[in-house]
Amino acid sequence: MDRKQRLQHRHGVLPDPELRPGDTALLVIDLQYGDAHPDHGILRRMRERGDAEIAAYYVDRLETLVIPNVRRLQDACRETGIEIIHTKIESLTADGRDRSLEHKRLNIHHPPGSIDTRFREEVAPQGDEIVLTKTCGGVFNGTNIEYVLRNLGITNLIVAGVVTSGCIEVAVRDAADRSFAVTLADDACASWSEDMEHAAIRAMSEIYAKVLSTDEIVSLVRSNRAMPAPV
Repeated sequence: MDRKQRLQHRHGVLPDPELRPGDTALLVIDLQYGDAHPDHGILRRMRERGDAEIAAYYVDRLETLVIPNVRRLQDACRETGIEIIHTKIESLTADGRDRSLEHKRLNIHHPPGSIDTRFREEVAPQGDEIVLTKTCGGVFNGTNIEYVLRNLGITNLIVAGVVTSGCIEVAVRDAADRSFAVTLADDACASWSEDMEHAAIRAMSEIYAKVLSTDEIVSLVRSNRAMPAPV
């Protein structure tokens, strides 16, 4: 029995989710220049202070997996009418005095209207897709997302974006605690190292979220396109 099988044996296996229009939303977390572009924001500051090697795993995973796979998830959800919600980090003030203590300590500050607050063009919102702005790690703590999801009738969340061991894991745990059924796209998120990536995904798997690949999620989304949400 391998490690994944042992984990599933201990905690049980969550059933495959029914991802359908009406009660499902794709939550895309922080795919903006400040957090997800190698030439801006956090990654630029890491390179300037000599930590480019530390960010190499993250950048490679971001460019080869996360951005293309998130776009595939978005395309499938747009085709089938599943809601897409985007989050980004953006301070309310030029000096960032409104940020959480966590972001002040980590020196995470994307001033309002700066390039760091812009979404990566490949995965940017389209039409009237909802955008929520935060100044902390947890979207459920830093925005009114729960209120919005309840108003939309959402009970299932697909989660993707960055950082797996940070904002992603906080969102997944908080959503599960609030009785949302969560599906994590494990090849559409990124952390700072392979060990951190695997540890975070293991911690979420079959406890707080059903962990599936982008291929698996896209297949479920498209197979359920005609299924109405329960009344």
